[in-house]
Amino acid sequence: MINKPQPGEYAPYAAGYVNKVPNGPVLEILDYLKDSTYNFFARMTDEQADYAYAEGKWTLKEVLGHMIDTERVFAFRALCFSRGEQQHFPGFDQEQYVQNSTFDSRTIQDLALEFKVVRESSLFLYRSLTEEQSLLKGTASNYSTSVRALVYMTAGHELYHLDLIKENYIK
Repeated sequence: MINKPQPGEYAPYAAGYVNKVPNGPVLEILDYLKDSTYNFFARMTDEQADYAYAEGKWTLKEVLGHMIDTERVFAFRALCFSRGEQQHFPGFDQEQYVQNSTFDSRTIQDLALEFKVVRESSLFLYRSLTEEQSLLKGTASNYSTSVRALVYMTAGHELYHLDLIKENYIK
């Protein structure tokens, strides 16, 4: 079981993500979200997924692509920190990642499937961690970050974007 991280195990910006995760086993939450998020996006048409609620805002395809990219970054950091990596990891510019992506040229069904597969991969990693490994820390974006914080950030980041989608994209 991966316990909720304490303040100080993650960057201040990540508190919003960690605090979004409901009480309960985080791996079960991630598994549930895998299916519900996949189903939400896979049922869309490409026309619906090409929608952006304002000029300069991401399309739903880009939002999902960003969620996939971020999950990969968090999982990679968790892998490295759980193995004792001492190198400092830079932050990543989410706007640049989306701008340099091909999310909008892909089908929403393809992106939804990629999301599901990436989540399965993350879950295999997270389930393999010992409690001791979950407590290990590394440095990312100039902040000390624990492995378990990255697991919670994965779930919270997804919940954050799902809330934004409900507020801004769903009419």
